[in-house]
Amino acid sequence: MALGFFSRLKEGLSRSTQKLGGGLTGIFTRRKLDDEALEELEELLITADLGPGVAEKVIETFRSSRFGAEVTDEEIRLALAEEIARILEPVAVPFAPDPAHKPHVVLVVGVNGVGKTTTIGKMARFFSAQGSKVMMVAGDTFRAAAVEQLQIWGERTGCPVIAGPPGADAAGLAYEALKRGKAEGADLVFVDTAGRLHNKSALMEELAKIIRVMRKFDESAPHSVLLVLDATTGQNAVEQVRVFRELVNVSGLVVTKLDGSARGGIVVALADGFGLPVHAVGVGEQVEDLRPFSAMDYARGLVGLPGME
Repeated sequence: MALGFFSRLKEGLSRSTQKLGGGLTGIFTRRKLDDEALEELEELLITADLGPGVAEKVIETFRSSRFGAEVTDEEIRLALAEEIARILEPVAVPFAPDPAHKPHVVLVVGVNGVGKTTTIGKMARFFSAQGSKVMMVAGDTFRAAAVEQLQIWGERTGCPVIAGPPGADAAGLAYEALKRGKAEGADLVFVDTAGRLHNKSALMEELAKIIRVMRKFDESAPHSVLLVLDATTGQNAVEQVRVFRELVNVSGLVVTKLDGSARGGIVVALADGFGLPVHAVGVGEQVEDLRPFSAMDYARGLVGLPGME
């Protein structure tokens, strides 16, 4: 991550950083790391959306390595960043298409409003700039705005967009895209989907149909299922991961909207709770604002430390 992007990331995590950083300063003004201090720290980590599981692990580590020692808030901040990075490191996996599948089919899922369509456009832009031939499928056929948005990204990136009339069959569009992708030598096919989670059974039926129909053309499709999450939703993101893992075989996460209102600690809770790869994080609307996820940069940004040179 470039320094400019780290600055944007740190700014995006500012709400969480203020909660964590302010709390750490309040707890630790050179005092012993005793039971009372650890209890306060645990509460702080939970309220900062890192979740009880992560809080417990951090407290146990601190109890075994630093208990009874005189510490400052800066020392705790550094130790906390290291501990958070250790939790995040195994899931910081950049998205990489499998060349064994041509095209590599990516089903993109998530509730409405999380930024699925924009994420597809940014990923299409990135991979087409790397020389890959990319196609996009406007599979959220119930929302005309989503179809139009993807078509705009198609114009920007020069990538073809498979779309139909309002209410068109998303599974049929996906099948057509796979067929075209194979014939035209596409490397990647991104399939957008609807996300009406309030009607879970209908969503399950639609996603199952898309997968079933795609497999009539390629029995191994989809090769990746990316779940897009909005970082401002906090603990709701945990429930979204649970639900979508029931519906489809989620293979990785993309976390968007890491702006000043983001509840950034949730990414740590997700990493600890599910162990799914976090492929990328988004800090804004520009195409360059979606970047591969860096565990150490994220951890340091979250606790208010400068980035690593």
